[in-house]
Amino acid sequence: MKTTCLPRKASVLLAGLVLAALAGCGSADKGPAEALGTKGPAKPVKAVPPGLPGMPPLLDPNDVYAADRPNMLSPVVKDFPSRVYVPNTSSNTVSVIDPETYKVIDTIPVGVQPQHVVPSWDMKTLWVNNNRGHTLTPINPATGEAGEPVEVHDPYNLYFTPNGKYAVVMASMDKELVFRDPHTMDRVKTVPVSCFGVNHADFSADGRYFIVSCEFSGELLKVDTERMEVVGQQKLPFEGAMPQDVKVSPDGKTFYVADMMADGMWVLSGDKFEVPKLLPTGKGCHGLYVSRDSKEMYVSNRGEGTVSVFDFPQNKLTKKWELPDGGSPDMGGVSADGKVLWLSGRYDGEVYAIDTATGKQLARIPVGGGPHGLAVYPQPGRYSLGHTGIFR
Repeated sequence: MKTTCLPRKASVLLAGLVLAALAGCGSADKGPAEALGTKGPAKPVKAVPPGLPGMPPLLDPNDVYAADRPNMLSPVVKDFPSRVYVPNTSSNTVSVIDPETYKVIDTIPVGVQPQHVVPSWDMKTLWVNNNRGHTLTPINPATGEAGEPVEVHDPYNLYFTPNGKYAVVMASMDKELVFRDPHTMDRVKTVPVSCFGVNHADFSADGRYFIVSCEFSGELLKVDTERMEVVGQQKLPFEGAMPQDVKVSPDGKTFYVADMMADGMWVLSGDKFEVPKLLPTGKGCHGLYVSRDSKEMYVSNRGEGTVSVFDFPQNKLTKKWELPDGGSPDMGGVSADGKVLWLSGRYDGEVYAIDTATGKQLARIPVGGGPHGLAVYPQPGRYSLGHTGIFR
């Protein structure tokens, strides 16, 4: 008998039709694989979670700050007294302010050159970063009492991974990112970096990476959170750039990086990590703080005594507030009700309380020398990513 060979394409097509027909013969209770007499239906493949493993999911996928609404205090912190903790770098103390009276009610001795007061991931502890004393001093926010210092080398700043698995020490002079146990502060992994002055950071919406500013070499790093590795690095396109605070937009698509020498914010996509564009704000652009409704960001301009207001929906600067008699507004945070912006006066030994509705200065409070990264506490949110209070 003469055999007729079909062309290759026709053979493939015929085979597909036969399989489809056989699949159609299966009962409603049987899949194609069962109808063909194979081993049975394939086991469903478990989807890879979109966020960092262990990270609490965002309350709103379109707003990373959805948990930070006015007075939405976690049960962990709701009974803590409202205070403003001010690290004084040249006095080696923390001034404690009662925000109701605008008065200093306590002064806590700490280590050498305290830079920032940082809420822990679980929000139960405030860590004072004694940069040149190479220690962290824990403060109990329920009582205001300081505990025994913990040895940590070169803790300029401190962050926590979104899943709470690690603390991340910004070891500025050591040129290291040091991943540590978030409770004991034991070293887990040291990541050497080639830039100078790692200091501030913020995390992507899914927590899988964070952007770090390198103050003294004018660079940015992109770090893979889970792998604990630097995966991107770039030089800012400005001679003498000195990047400072870093903040992600509410929708998680854009990162803003304050630059005190470029006098504005660098704007870039964290995912693409492309060359950023500069948005001028004012001389000595330094700190970035998001409003409680996620609509605005307050930008402290340390070199001219002003605060610029950036509108997220409009994607532009809409206001500029001037401090009477000038000043050096630096780092800080927003009150739990969202009505007051608190900023340290770095070169003036004072703290400013500013009305977020009008931009009017409410108080100017004398503190110790060189006040820096003050923390307003407690604040709304479910957990802390560190710095002076980045909450999700």
